[in-house]
Amino acid sequence: MGQVDPRGLVSAASDGGYAVGAFNMHNPETTEALVLAAEEAASPVFLQVGRAIVPHMGIRKAYEMTKRIAEESEADYVIHLDHGPWDEVFEAIKLGFTSIMYDGAHLPFEENIRTTRKVVEVAHSFGIPVEAELGKIPDADEQVDWQSYYTSVDEAERFVAETGVDWLAISVGIVHGVPLATPQPLDIQRIKEIKAVTGIPLVLHGASGVPEDEIRAATAAGVHKFNADTDLRHAFRSGIESVWSQGDRQLEEAMAEGRRRMVEATVDKMKLYGCAGKADGLVLA
Repeated sequence: MGQVDPRGLVSAASDGGYAVGAFNMHNPETTEALVLAAEEAASPVFLQVGRAIVPHMGIRKAYEMTKRIAEESEADYVIHLDHGPWDEVFEAIKLGFTSIMYDGAHLPFEENIRTTRKVVEVAHSFGIPVEAELGKIPDADEQVDWQSYYTSVDEAERFVAETGVDWLAISVGIVHGVPLATPQPLDIQRIKEIKAVTGIPLVLHGASGVPEDEIRAATAAGVHKFNADTDLRHAFRSGIESVWSQGDRQLEEAMAEGRRRMVEATVDKMKLYGCAGKADGLVLA
């Protein structure tokens, strides 16, 4: 048990026809919830330092907190930078992250290729795999022209060939957050086509609120890493609110109930993705 090789982790998921869960932490209690869930489910887990926690405590403190809590656990884990901008990616490499996502999806296509290629060159020299993103992902219930948001199959083929990324996050109908209205169905055929031309494991961000049958179909089509955050935050919040609704109670008691509910929600995700029970036999980093 301990820090595992991220490439081997995703490769094992690809070979085994399942996906690995990647979840964001926001404080010590939510970090503990993720590793407790990994222990309970006997599942590997990506512990993601994401866009909410970095402004809250800084990337160094967020990494050090995550590393300390993970090392004290029996979980198999990877500490991963999620949606890292240019400067932050290189800081993460210096700090000791073993997996990074560089997000250049907001850039013009050619610039995304150029900058991603440079990140891959540097990260690979340290043995660190790189996830990148192509396409745009809207916020939940934002009104968008989906055809302009979807990842292009032709662009994905060229992007992967010219950058050498290890995993590609794509846009096929997912959103950040949980939609209140009926969610956009995932474009499963597009996932299959992107997988066919790139040949690498694909990633879906915004997996909260996606129907279970679509999660399974996406996995079968080539997605082997799912990022989910909102569903787990809602579980944590419900625990806090359930304690505070009883009147004046200790904050620690409320956070403990939030942690317990987040563990349950995370284990459910791991079972859905198929990574529950897959911790044994992974190569330590």
